[in-house]
Amino acid sequence: MSDQNVHKAGFTSSGITGGSLASSMMSREARESGGGVRSGGPTSTLQEMGAKGSTHSSGFTSSGISSGSHASGMMSQEARSHGGGTPRGGTTATVQSISMGGKGGRR
Repeated sequence: MSDQNVHKAGFTSSGITGGSLASSMMSREARESGGGVRSGGPTSTLQEMGAKGSTHSSGFTSSGISSGSHASGMMSQEARSHGGGTPRGGTTATVQSISMGGKGGRR
């Protein structure tokens, strides 16, 4: 289900779908960073996972982050770099939200 949710959001094997949540995220992230989408950020991470169909196998599942997975490692690293918590709108929170069928913390 999580890979399907990522594809429905517009992150596909053929790229980001125009007019989708993915294209909105990419546009906003590019504006906020002065014109580009950074490697390792929410948009690039989701696109890589959407292209490979690897969201679930990376540990981002429809029931939460799997213990001992790549996703749990990402969450732990992000929490350490932010003083103990994962920030709303950060890579981990955004990828997990979309994996569960959400809007990635966006309205």
